[in-house]
Amino acid sequence: MQVTIREVAKAAGVSRSTVSRVLDPDGTVSAVTRERVQAVAGRLGYQPNRAARGLITGRTGHVGVIVPDLLDSFFADSCKGVQARARGLGHAVFVSDAERVEGLELDAIRTMAPEADGIVLCAPHLSSEELQSLDRITHKPIVVLHRREPGLPSVTADMVEGMTDALTHLHALGHRRIAYVGGPRSTWTAQERAAGIDAMAESGKVEIIRTGSVAPHFDGGITGAADVVLASGATAVVAFNDIVAFGLISRFSAPSVQVPDEMSVVGCDDIALAGMAAPPLTTVGVAKAQAARAAVDLLFRILSTPAGEDAQPLQRTLPTHLVVRGSTAAIEQR
Repeated sequence: MQVTIREVAKAAGVSRSTVSRVLDPDGTVSAVTRERVQAVAGRLGYQPNRAARGLITGRTGHVGVIVPDLLDSFFADSCKGVQARARGLGHAVFVSDAERVEGLELDAIRTMAPEADGIVLCAPHLSSEELQSLDRITHKPIVVLHRREPGLPSVTADMVEGMTDALTHLHALGHRRIAYVGGPRSTWTAQERAAGIDAMAESGKVEIIRTGSVAPHFDGGITGAADVVLASGATAVVAFNDIVAFGLISRFSAPSVQVPDEMSVVGCDDIALAGMAAPPLTTVGVAKAQAARAAVDLLFRILSTPAGEDAQPLQRTLPTHLVVRGSTAAIEQR
């Protein structure tokens, strides 16, 4: 038989209204009371009736998250981070994979909007105009993750700083001619990473060899970009992301170019596989879990803004950190 809110209240020694406030992420209650009631609810196996609560609060109890590609572990990690934080706040999560297609992104947003209290839109491929129009389409709050758009709430990583750190690391190792294998030029992420590369190139400390843009997949690294890197005389290469870096390393092994003895390689994102590769990959670390939590917290901050008050859009930029592993080495060690 299902445990009722009345039974939880009686066991915890509080009123039913207090239990309701505890179960509501926006409810006002002391930390001690919240902890006691949650412990009792967990012990009794209480499961809130989301449908009934939705009739009272006007909330669905769901959060939507839309990612470009769940096969990309960076976005899978981001999705898990959103899910973990939303669950902790008492919400279930709907997930949609847009397959890096603008039309599918829009379809997913339209489908999710009536069923969710808000949406976390991860690295969207939509144009600025389309993003700016979403409020009129959905009438639900949307937080953009891993892309910054004027006037919209967002959480991003400081990729300009991250790429600058990567090139500074290679410069310290003695590299002066460094190749950059960029991602799809139309994406905000690719533009930000390219801006970091440009900033270092303008300093005159290193010469940057640009190989053009590739698909953000393993195949993107093993295509002609690797051959361009080898022909350029570069002693090191920075890749758009870790998966592209893996592709480069695989292609370098065909003509027996050893990493890092003959070519240093730096990736970006610090996905789980980066530390398991051979050699382990030096990479620009992005705080994926922290960014996901921040996006959900921002979404709930907007949801908790009283009706009639405008929630000020908040754009948060998190720092990156360079993770130095075995795929980079000093020239003099060769």
